[in-house]
Amino acid sequence: MNASRTFHAASLLLPSRVRQPASALYAFCRLADDAADLADDGDAALERMRRRLDRAYAGRPLDHAVDRAFADVVDRFAIPRTLPEALFEGFEWDLAGRRYARLGELNAYAARVAGTVGAMMAVLMGVRDGDVVARACDLGMAMQLSNIARDVGEDARAGRLYLPMEWLGEAGIDPDAWLADPVFSPALGGVVRRLLAAADEFYRHADSGIARLPPACRPGIQAARHLYAEIGREVERADGDSVSRRAVVPARRKALLLARASAAALSGAAQAAVPRSAEASRFLVEAVAATTGRDGSQDGVRDDPVVWLLLLFERLERGQRVALKRQG
Repeated sequence: MNASRTFHAASLLLPSRVRQPASALYAFCRLADDAADLADDGDAALERMRRRLDRAYAGRPLDHAVDRAFADVVDRFAIPRTLPEALFEGFEWDLAGRRYARLGELNAYAARVAGTVGAMMAVLMGVRDGDVVARACDLGMAMQLSNIARDVGEDARAGRLYLPMEWLGEAGIDPDAWLADPVFSPALGGVVRRLLAAADEFYRHADSGIARLPPACRPGIQAARHLYAEIGREVERADGDSVSRRAVVPARRKALLLARASAAALSGAAQAAVPRSAEASRFLVEAVAATTGRDGSQDGVRDDPVVWLLLLFERLERGQRVALKRQG
């Protein structure tokens, strides 16, 4: 789970009834992620976050703004506890330095650290239909695979390797030797492009679910889907090299993608055939389907996506100008 300007940009297109509780969930999960990644003793820090999770679900949150907001959201929207627990399990796998022999094992990791986020977002939108929640998990997993493909070099320099060991072996790459001296090669580029192809398959699966979301929510989710997929296209333009460079989607292209996503969502995309839920995320879908509760009011969904798009474009342009000034 990565703090992401891309996710923030897309979230501006969500109606406030979803955006605000999503921010509360994100803030709490971000604390847990930082506990696992940044603390001197990650295991102890994550255990402290588990106790905070216990208190939130017991209705006795820690006297902290993030904990109070998180507890309110899990109660108001009946967020199944399985979802944040699975997310925490993914953080534990990171702490253990786990590697993934095959794509199926990597998908299981992606289901925990990102499929959970997709499932929680679906619940915030008032959606509990199993097929739609499964597609939300697919979208989260696609985004995670895109992130992994983009961050191969960055992760390696931190001692982490997420690419499937099986694929590396088939490309003639020794994982330990490469991790000791992470440099780009055409063989590695082929492995990265293979991962992006797997991400694209999840994105295609997700499209049918996006078409079945509440209309006011589609622009933001469409935007997230296309912005994250574009990260993969940037990596592909570099022949799969995400070791010596980090793929960045330029602000103007982001704005164009957001405009297209918003228009497509508002016009009502046709629903594609819905595939069965992947095994990696099936337990998340079942957890949502088995939980009922107050899903949040549908009232007040009057946020204008076009207005949000214009504001977002202005912010992206302003940020780009500031970045250019700093570089100069």
